Amino acid sequence: MSEDSPTVDRPKTSTRDLAETHDALESWLTGQLGTPVTISELQAPPTNGMSSETILFDATWDGQTSGLVGRIPPDPANSPVFPTYDIPGQFRTMSLVRELTDVPVPEPLWVETDASVIGQPFFVMRRVDGVVPPDVMPYPFGDNWLFDATSDQQRRVQRTSVQVLADLHAVPDPERHFGFLHDGVEGDTALGRHYRSAIVDYYAWASKDTTSPLVERCMAWLEEHWPDEEGETVLSWGDARIGNILYRDFEPVAVLDWEMASLGPREIDVSWFQYLHRFFQDLADGYGLSGMPDFLRRDDVLNTYEALTGYRCQDMDWYAMLAATRHGVVSLRTGIRGVQFGQAPMPDEVDDLIMHRRTLEQMLDGTYWKDI
Repeated sequence: MSEDSPTVDRPKTSTRDLAETHDALESWLTGQLGTPVTISELQAPPTNGMSSETILFDATWDGQTSGLVGRIPPDPANSPVFPTYDIPGQFRTMSLVRELTDVPVPEPLWVETDASVIGQPFFVMRRVDGVVPPDVMPYPFGDNWLFDATSDQQRRVQRTSVQVLADLHAVPDPERHFGFLHDGVEGDTALGRHYRSAIVDYYAWASKDTTSPLVERCMAWLEEHWPDEEGETVLSWGDARIGNILYRDFEPVAVLDWEMASLGPREIDVSWFQYLHRFFQDLADGYGLSGMPDFLRRDDVLNTYEALTGYRCQDMDWYAMLAATRHGVVSLRTGIRGVQFGQAPMPDEVDDLIMHRRTLEQMLDGTYWKDI
């Protein structure tokens, strides 16, 4: 990066007292294992993640040391990104994915639902070593392992990451195993329930103090152009993107962040996976950077997914709008969160909190895809 390159502030995610959490967690682990446990100083990863808090530490008992990770919902006073954080549900989802697929999910070890232990429910999983494409600075901006990789290495990341989606979507009888993900959600179909939960209900919560005319226009467009047919229901990772995958030798070794998991058509994950890269590439374009325009192109992703599964994704412009709208609500919420943390003033137009406002406007007027 040059001295003239853009800078992006990392959103503040936590006000947690790590020293206090350390002592409580050490005592709790001692109780779980029935033997004295000592843990190292707690560390927070320097990149990625704006929803649940992640803490890294080593725990030693019976003369053995293990690398562990704790996942904790944010303090409700800190404007969390999502209205609820189903810690037992995430733990159960990860456990089932490990049991039913070859998807590399870190081993979930213990879950605690009593908030009195460290102030929130949490779970602990085994740590996996690897590297992740950074969100801050976004990996297409340069100066990171993925941007600097060879074309063959980047293609390996692309191919093996799409393989993760293919393997996940092959879970047998997903509604029997994962039906709990839609408990209490209204809707006649899996896509309808996903839309209700991920967009309608989420936006109603996120906008209770500040509404977004742009998001509401996007929701109206989605409802007006609803697909004539919906594909089969699969387990949807929800936050399917390379920024939630740990890599070693340019192949996935751990699939992370399951708080957005649901049931729905394959296109939900495939579109989110491709669009979230497009979002970062659009940012790079906006700053006049070269970015990674040949990486995770839509046709390449769709062709690879079809070769692996035999299924050709349909209605991808609609699902791209679904992804971009959902990301718009997330961006709205994280923008409000940034205002609360004092990292930015509230803009005159609330839609300016949405980082990809221009993308959504271009999708609505039908001009977005013609230049890509």
